[in-house]
Amino acid sequence: MTKFALCLVSYALGFGGLAYAQSSADIIRTSQDDSQWIMPAKNYAGTRFSGLDQINAGNVKDLRVVWTFSTGLKNGHEAAPLVVKDTMYIVTPWPNYLYALDLKQDGALKWVYKPEPSRAAQGVACCDVVNRGAAYADGKIFYNTLDNHAVAVNAQTGKEVWKTKLGEITKGETITMAPIVVNGKVLVGNSGGEMGVRGWLTALDAGTGRIAWRAYSTGPDKDVLIGSDFKPPYVSGRDLGATTWPSEAAWQIGGGTVWGWITYDPEANLIYYGTSNAGPWNANQRPGDNKWTSSVFARNPDTGMARWAYQWNPHDLYDYDGTNENVLLDLNINGQNRKVLAHPDRNGYMYVMDRLSGEIISVQPFVPTNAVKRIDLKTGQPEMNEAKHPQVGRFVNDICPAPPGGKDWQPMAYSPRTGFLYVPHNNLCFDIKTTEVGYIAGTPYVGAEVSMKAGPGGNRGFFTAWDPVQNKKVWEIKEEFPAWSGALVTAGDVAFYGTMDRWFKAVDAKTGQLLWKFRTGSGVISQPVAYRGPDGKQYIAVMDGVGGWSGAVVAGQLDPKIPYGALGFVGAMQDLPKVTGEGGTLYVFALPDNTP
Repeated sequence: MTKFALCLVSYALGFGGLAYAQSSADIIRTSQDDSQWIMPAKNYAGTRFSGLDQINAGNVKDLRVVWTFSTGLKNGHEAAPLVVKDTMYIVTPWPNYLYALDLKQDGALKWVYKPEPSRAAQGVACCDVVNRGAAYADGKIFYNTLDNHAVAVNAQTGKEVWKTKLGEITKGETITMAPIVVNGKVLVGNSGGEMGVRGWLTALDAGTGRIAWRAYSTGPDKDVLIGSDFKPPYVSGRDLGATTWPSEAAWQIGGGTVWGWITYDPEANLIYYGTSNAGPWNANQRPGDNKWTSSVFARNPDTGMARWAYQWNPHDLYDYDGTNENVLLDLNINGQNRKVLAHPDRNGYMYVMDRLSGEIISVQPFVPTNAVKRIDLKTGQPEMNEAKHPQVGRFVNDICPAPPGGKDWQPMAYSPRTGFLYVPHNNLCFDIKTTEVGYIAGTPYVGAEVSMKAGPGGNRGFFTAWDPVQNKKVWEIKEEFPAWSGALVTAGDVAFYGTMDRWFKAVDAKTGQLLWKFRTGSGVISQPVAYRGPDGKQYIAVMDGVGGWSGAVVAGQLDPKIPYGALGFVGAMQDLPKVTGEGGTLYVFALPDNTP
């Protein structure tokens, strides 16, 4: 084993770090067992890397379906299956059923838990009624419902252990994110940045469901859980979450929701997560930097207190949520061993940052962009293109990237074998006209007309291998539609991802060569996983079911002739109904028994 690989193992297991709760130590150990997949990102670092290599670049062409399971639902399926010992767990979009499937009996149904979320929650979900998955710890499955409840379910019996209400659909709040369990706390954030919601991250006791702390994204330091230990690298001052807004009324409904991914460094005892767009989209109604929207926080998971924060997009002009994943890596950069996080932002730039201080090490565009000219390494500030600033009452055209960004929620993967990130992402531009908008609780608070379109080259997506040390592209695959699924990479040097036009693909992790593809029943926007079954064989699992923001024209049966539908995404997806219908099927793949 190389010195670099040993470093990765010691980091993953938490050797040499600070003391942390036994439950996190158990989770770390279990996440290293490639028979299992106990959280959507595979591990706390968020790498989505499996050490299994039975399926490899030489034999993946023989992969075939061994069993399937239909959810019977037609909205977007974005969740990753979980695998715990001999059971697979899947979470559906609303009504958020949790299924347990027996891996010893080819997916036979063990039980189903039905949380009965409010039907009214569907009406305030901005971008389909999706759910991004669950997490396992301490014999329980933890996940969230669209109507703002966090639940814990006994993994063996399917019986509810606890259920805690965290928000109000009457205010426009929903929950779509997958929780993560750290130091005996379940971490959950809200959605609703287009509804005038104030964003937060909440920690619940994993045993009881009681709220331990809540950190808001906007407001005074006491609300944001900022104290004397807070040391942001590029700004200073107190109560910036309030003073960078025109009024208290503005930050109370200013967005910054926490609906994306959370990663955790056990040595530093810090969690990392991003916050969403500022509201409304019409930035003229909220002068100032609007902290801490479109930002990343590093926090102590035990107390919630912030260690540092950085704002990707001050005074967000384009709905550039900062909620994309922050993958934690230990890399040698310019001869120095650095503890970094890699973040592909919606603004089209790939950031490699020191995860202990928040300082930017390098930053480069990974898609065509004309909205942000560059990021200043000394100040951390983006240099904006004033010619592309939205205007009230008239359209500004051909801004790149569009609001879903160079990349949206769809999570990338990292292979320690190749040293590459595998990034499913978008190639979209847009036209925008802003308008004055008033706030009414529980209704859209946007103030913009948007129409999206394909970016340069005409393709709307890419699957890209990216070198985080050099911070540059290695290879890329053009996709007709946005690459809206998560990525998976394995020790067999195979990267997997799905497409909206009904393909599930395997490519060579080193070269990008297409090795295999399978035609699914509906577009794939979920997160593939790998596991070793009770029979010792390696399996790959993924769900189809087009939808989400990108597939709303299909899942929501919107009129493709009206480009402003789904906050403008329909404009870029008018032909999607011609290539896919609705769906909701789990596929499990394996090699034939006689494969060498």
